Amino acid sequence: MLQQLESVKSQWGGKSQVIDRWLLDRQALLVSYCELAGINKQSECLPDADEIANFCGALLDYLSAGHFEVFDILVENDSEGLALRDKLYPRLTKTTDAALEFNDTFAQAVTPEQAAGFDSALAQLGETLEERFALEDELIAHVYLNKRDPEVTL
Repeated sequence: MLQQLESVKSQWGGKSQVIDRWLLDRQALLVSYCELAGINKQSECLPDADEIANFCGALLDYLSAGHFEVFDILVENDSEGLALRDKLYPRLTKTTDAALEFNDTFAQAVTPEQAAGFDSALAQLGETLEERFALEDELIAHVYLNKRDPEVTL
């Protein structure tokens, strides 16, 4: 996911402050995800509740920015933009729902039963985020391939 992000940043970065900021937020979310997943760590214990809550907060912030700030900027109300929106938004909504379910399960005090399924749920969330980022990248590409200027101050 980080390699895909770097590819998107190198291709589309620097052309819009809105998109640049969104991609930086994505990068921060991915770093937080990797830390939570214990990637590059030797420890196999569950992260502490504060780490999980902080990640869930960042996840919700990222999802909200997409749905309430960025997506509408990326898709114009022309036939091509509306068709893309109709194609991608239901799939984006499914990824949002899956991420919200993760948040609802793990953002508060985790029971021993929930803790037992944490690694599996986090791995599933990683797959969901990967799918979401690919869909978001389609929206970003749409902007630049159609020579639109998404420079809007949020």
